[in-house]
Amino acid sequence: MQLIDPTATNPSQHNSRAPALSSLKGKTIGLLSNSKLNADVLLKETAAIFQAEHQCNVTDIRFKRNASAPAPSDTIEELTAECDLLITAAGD
Repeated sequence: MQLIDPTATNPSQHNSRAPALSSLKGKTIGLLSNSKLNADVLLKETAAIFQAEHQCNVTDIRFKRNASAPAPSDTIEELTAECDLLITAAGD
């Protein structure tokens, strides 16, 4: 999985959309919260639906410390190594 930093300032970047997964069964979903109120609740409920309907595995929720800043590089690297797809939530 390749994650693209939306704050990149290089106009010459030519990124394309990741190919769609043919199935979610057995895939691992990463969860990333912005640490705002209720973001973790939304992520847990969403993950439960994916687990029940698509037999997915789900990682523990990772939390950003600053909702307005990008996730730390080490958090992104860990999620990239562990997950087939990522769900993020912004609470409030």
